[in-house]
Amino acid sequence: MSEHSERSVVVERTSSGRFVATNTRGGSIEFGTSPDSGPDTGFTPVELFLAAIGGCSAVDVDAATGRHAEPTRFSVTVRGDKVSDDLGNRLTNLEVAFTVTFPDGEGAERARSILPRAVRASHDRLCTVSRTVEVGTPVTTTVTDA
Repeated sequence: MSEHSERSVVVERTSSGRFVATNTRGGSIEFGTSPDSGPDTGFTPVELFLAAIGGCSAVDVDAATGRHAEPTRFSVTVRGDKVSDDLGNRLTNLEVAFTVTFPDGEGAERARSILPRAVRASHDRLCTVSRTVEVGTPVTTTVTDA
């Protein structure tokens, strides 16, 4: 991989069932075990995955529409059904729903008119996260010496 194409994070255990992911720029996000294990409001890995899908598309769509008008509402809901079957634990029926409104005005009309096309472009070719899921990129795991 070239220096410009590689993306990475480091995940470190902070306590039992709790982790922090840190990117190469020093940003971090804490997450942990399933919400079934207690009252913790932190994100689970599955919720981070859903947020990554929605966030990736949100960035694409905002870039396309936001240059024409500032939205009065911009919300993306991402959902899926967790199943456990012969293929293992996974999500099915992934859905990404955009709710975007713009104020009145010429720029807003342009933003409204390109919104469906921007959502399609993000899904069909721009969003690295959902494209990786849909293409089905293999994941390699290894164990290294500490």
